[in-house]
Amino acid sequence: MLELDKLKFDEKGLIPAIVVDDETGRVLTLAYMNRESLAISLEKKLTCFFSRSRQTLWLKGETSGNYQHIVSITADCDYDALEVRVKKDGPACHEGIDSCFHNPIYGEAGEKFQLEGLYQLLQGRKRELPEGSYTTYLFQKGLDKILKKVGEESTEVIIAGKAEDKAETIYEIADLCYHVLVLMVQLGISVEDIRRELASRHIIDHKVKQEKMTK
Repeated sequence: MLELDKLKFDEKGLIPAIVVDDETGRVLTLAYMNRESLAISLEKKLTCFFSRSRQTLWLKGETSGNYQHIVSITADCDYDALEVRVKKDGPACHEGIDSCFHNPIYGEAGEKFQLEGLYQLLQGRKRELPEGSYTTYLFQKGLDKILKKVGEESTEVIIAGKAEDKAETIYEIADLCYHVLVLMVQLGISVEDIRRELASRHIIDHKVKQEKMTK
């Protein structure tokens, strides 16, 4: 629980808020909150910031539709900065890019691949159904075709694995993962749904191991 009375706002009444995608863990933006915008954020469960350039409050997504739904807010060890974890409705950056942090200064440039990113791309394919896309073809054919492809790719993984061909097995697993994600989009199953299910199994398995150790 955020202890509001411990927060340390600067001389202008502001506190930095680091906004993080709750699904991917990627930093989306750095913005600032004052007491009023923080109160609005807590009330609406949507990010609301204070614009230092315009000297006014702004609710993220109010004009663009790219709302950020708050999952949690955590203060740092000095209570002078916030981490705001969100589920987003669209790009965080006003340039239409997923994250405001996209200008390379040092190190490897470009985004790292994320399953969530591919999932969101597939969601877009289902909405827009662009011509010439294999994914569009699958969604247009429907559930039976998607399930058939999942079955076929599963068989390909088994064949490659049985042959102990590592490279081919990696290739076929990637194909299978893609088609499983298409199935998930078709059925409205999110990556987070799978993560939660795996996490629950991990917790149960950990408890069983502890119980065996105490016997």
